[in-house]
Amino acid sequence: MTDWKAEIEAAAARIAPHVVKTPVVTVQGFGLGYPVEMKLEQLQHTGTFKARGAFNTLLASDVPAAGVVAASGGNHGAAAAYAAHQLGHPAHIFVPEMAGPSKIALIRGTGAELTVVPGQYANALELAQAHEAQTGAMQIHAYDAVPTVAGQGTLMREWEAQGLQADTVLIAVGGGGLIAGAMAWLGGARRVVAVEPVTSRALNAALEAGAPVDVEVAGVAANALGAKRIGRICFDLAQSTGATSVLVSDEAITAAQAALWRERRLLVEPAGATALAALMSGAYVPAPGERVAVLVCGANIAPDPLG
Repeated sequence: MTDWKAEIEAAAARIAPHVVKTPVVTVQGFGLGYPVEMKLEQLQHTGTFKARGAFNTLLASDVPAAGVVAASGGNHGAAAAYAAHQLGHPAHIFVPEMAGPSKIALIRGTGAELTVVPGQYANALELAQAHEAQTGAMQIHAYDAVPTVAGQGTLMREWEAQGLQADTVLIAVGGGGLIAGAMAWLGGARRVVAVEPVTSRALNAALEAGAPVDVEVAGVAANALGAKRIGRICFDLAQSTGATSVLVSDEAITAAQAALWRERRLLVEPAGATALAALMSGAYVPAPGERVAVLVCGANIAPDPLG
């Protein structure tokens, strides 16, 4: 059994020189009538939390001469490419066309070799696995690997050290690496609520079925939250810690995205606004006196609003 606290503590020490300690704010507004704590992880390198897992994986490994390979909806690929470049390793990233122009440009800007694949994330993963087999490059999994999850878990460790007061933390979910890291660190000490689009509900469907299952993937957040099947690590931690899942519509996500800009001048991609959408839409209604926190996790809007 994985000693998650030890893994996350080791990851935090390993990656500290390479990642941003992102700020935390408490805000009123969004039509809610109660304060919400927010961690602004969209200010991390390459615009998402994923640099944490990428750096931890590379720093904890003997990277072969063939370098690094990753499949991604965009954000993981950018983080893996950035971490590889910073540490002096070659990288080949495979992304689906649905990643969108801003994320593709972000990856190209790291200097990594990039292959854009027709179809969805699963198609990119298939080609990345073939590249791994042919070249001996090291695969950095986007979400379902211990080093990735431990790296993402440093975010919740950091947030608690910054004085997190919430009883309940809402986190958007795609493949489950970020929320798995949070659950691994917290161990059930706080309520964790997974927020997923109705159109990409991998964890919700797995909890309903009692095991990870394949789901259809679509919607405005699909290039970040569009995993076809939830990671096994995430599913097991969700079951053991009692995490729950709520679903939000594309309309609720875009409304939260607009509200973050309008009220707080926070420019985030749809996935970055998905957790807040659960509060604004009523998909999650806190009990009286319940203190809630929202993780804002992604900044890579397509198309680039200033491009």
